[in-house]
Amino acid sequence: MKKCLLVLFTLLLLVGCSGGGSGSTEPEGETSDVIVIGGSGPLTGGAAVYGNAVKNGAEIAVEEVNALGGLQFKLCFEDDEHNTEKAVTAFNVLMDEGMQVGLSCTTSDPATTTSPLYNEQGIFALTPSASSPSVTLANANDPNSYYGNVFQMCFTDPNLGTGAATYISANSLGSKVAIIWKNDDPYSTGIHEKFIVKAAEAGLEIVSDSTFDSSSAQDFSVQLIDAQSKGADLVFLPMYYDPASLILAQADQMGYKPLFFGVDGMDGILELEGFDKSLAEGVYLLTPFSADAQDEKTVNFVKKFREKTGEVPNQFAADAYDCVWAIYQACVDNSVTGSMSPQEICDVLVKAFTSMSFEGVTGVSSWSANGEVSKMPLAVIIKDGVYVSAE
Repeated sequence: MKKCLLVLFTLLLLVGCSGGGSGSTEPEGETSDVIVIGGSGPLTGGAAVYGNAVKNGAEIAVEEVNALGGLQFKLCFEDDEHNTEKAVTAFNVLMDEGMQVGLSCTTSDPATTTSPLYNEQGIFALTPSASSPSVTLANANDPNSYYGNVFQMCFTDPNLGTGAATYISANSLGSKVAIIWKNDDPYSTGIHEKFIVKAAEAGLEIVSDSTFDSSSAQDFSVQLIDAQSKGADLVFLPMYYDPASLILAQADQMGYKPLFFGVDGMDGILELEGFDKSLAEGVYLLTPFSADAQDEKTVNFVKKFREKTGEVPNQFAADAYDCVWAIYQACVDNSVTGSMSPQEICDVLVKAFTSMSFEGVTGVSSWSANGEVSKMPLAVIIKDGVYVSAE
């Protein structure tokens, strides 16, 4: 009877790892030295561009790692639909699948919700793209919980705000700046707060500072009219691509043609179904990744991503790719094996990440004790429907 139950339980785990639009990347051949990596993101819904990019980028890296032999990775990835409740469900599924290391969640709200769960279970997590500071600060004041085991591969929101203001000022991109931001989104509000501070220090003139929330994210005429009437020649958009696409379309309908400057959340707008790419012509983005870079790592990654998906990888895919390789580097350098418990692996990886440097397709990264990454941002510009370096 016990043997039958064990077989049934094993079958349920296999079904859970590959069902519901999610999936797993298995090691090649038979091996006992396998580490299970779990993650979640929106594979369906309005933010699906992000989650699918992360999943595909991570899968490519896992396939490359496993082709080397030795330590093997098994990737299990669940659809959380950019929803906090479903992210918790996804976490529990990943735990059932034997997750030993996590990629956390793709977006900030779900990642902030699940960070305490990674803390409580003592599982090391490295999120590709959840950029809110709250992602790494969960349970910071709880002496009975793990803390400092959730790390970020992407820039934090405050760094994006500071970097955007600095870049705009240093390159004289606009003399009068308007900001449109989402006040019920921690990603947008975090960037906005730091942008305001740094813009003042850099001498940028902010002539319009308008906002919206989820209930009013369809009509941006008030915000755009305010920016246009006040002579804004640059509009800063610290937001995800969905509302940004509507803003670009509505500005075009008005005949308002300022320079639009976004951040990494807008990366993916070119893959948005039904979006007219010409509307994004000349848009700047601050991001850690440029798909037209000519270094060997980037060229190889872009080639494999195109072969796999038929698309050019965005920053989310690149950060996920780097996450897997950074975890691999830390594991190999510190003799981590699949037979170790998640808590043992976590202790080793926290020490490794806070002392190592990693060079990937998104640049050279190092990490502070609270999991925040340090690396140089890049500016890209959309030309002829593709991202190219603005440098």
